[in-house]
Amino acid sequence: MFYQSNHIDSPDYIKLERGTDFSFPPHLHQCFEVIVVLSGEMKITVDTQEYTLQEGGALLIFPNQIHSLASEKSEHMLCIFSPQLVKAYTSLHAEHIPVSGQFLPDAYLVRQMQQLCADASVIEKKALLYAFCAAFERNARYTERRQPQGDLLGTVFRFVEEEFQNDCSLTRLSKVIGHEYSSLSRYFSKAVGMSYNTYVHNYRLSHACYLLSNTENTILECALDSGYTNMRSFNRHFLAYYGITPSEYRSSRK
Repeated sequence: MFYQSNHIDSPDYIKLERGTDFSFPPHLHQCFEVIVVLSGEMKITVDTQEYTLQEGGALLIFPNQIHSLASEKSEHMLCIFSPQLVKAYTSLHAEHIPVSGQFLPDAYLVRQMQQLCADASVIEKKALLYAFCAAFERNARYTERRQPQGDLLGTVFRFVEEEFQNDCSLTRLSKVIGHEYSSLSRYFSKAVGMSYNTYVHNYRLSHACYLLSNTENTILECALDSGYTNMRSFNRHFLAYYGITPSEYRSSRK
């Protein structure tokens, strides 16, 4: 199992792709994922639940659910997107996961997904994604999101999600979960492919980008709301990661 860290770069992140005979090993990421089978059959495992999707079938996978895909003969559409693009739905089910992720979107929605171009506006993208969430919601049942005992990586992700605006240092995390600091640091770096501190900064920057793009908050307010205690640190990390300043980023989004 591995963690796909490339999906946390932007609050407007969306990836659409069409493929055939597709298989992918167990992994997780911070985004929602919708898979629609256009023809043939695909087997998908989400956490411990197994699904077999036939033509026209779809599956919604929530952030940080471990999943894998296997198919020898199929055609599919796949959409991976940031939770910030459907913030109302994300907030509604922040503590939940679906009892079953399987659903049947109507043909119109599937065609719209196939026709959505890369340079579509954020409004067009959000409209389609909310439509998929609404189609799923009609018959969905949810259960409380629980991290399986011993799922250390899931515990760390949950801690960052809940505490990124506060002190979420590795020192505090190791004390909260009762894990030795150095072994926890090594474990996280090996499992995720980046240091814990880098992951936290990336998570905070993604949240800051959402605020810069979607609110009228001052840049200082965006920094503070994202867990940074001063502008100097915020500007330094933002510039190092994105190559532009927060004010330049805000201007480019407008």
